[in-house]
Amino acid sequence: MADRHGPQRNTRYLLEIDGISKAGFSEVAIPEANTEIVEYREGTDPPTARKLSTLAAYGNLTLKWGVTSDAIELYEWWNLVAQGKTDEARRPIAIVLLDEEGSPGARWEFVRAWCRQYDAPDLNATGNEVAIEEMEIVHEGMERTA
Repeated sequence: MADRHGPQRNTRYLLEIDGISKAGFSEVAIPEANTEIVEYREGTDPPTARKLSTLAAYGNLTLKWGVTSDAIELYEWWNLVAQGKTDEARRPIAIVLLDEEGSPGARWEFVRAWCRQYDAPDLNATGNEVAIEEMEIVHEGMERTA
């Protein structure tokens, strides 16, 4: 039985795009979220600035996976954007961390996400590495849920 009191490992996870689950990623980089600040001071304030919050800012999500002959859905998603159909390409997505038994754990949800960049693998006949595709996803908000 898995130890449910300790931290979860970062080795098992899946991606949900618009409710459809997809696993098999070699790497997922979950972006940082931060709040930008503006410094402000009035003439009667002490000689230090106040720090006020402004907009929340979110980094981009990066996915990497090994090329297979039947997995083309993510490329087709990017292709919608390349055809100028960005509004049609926007999807709710989530990254779900799985415990040792494969049960869902921590979850990060992204709002109105779409693929900004697709990177096909570099090929080299003298190498022995796995062919890796990569995708960068932008979004308009992130939420961490249990």
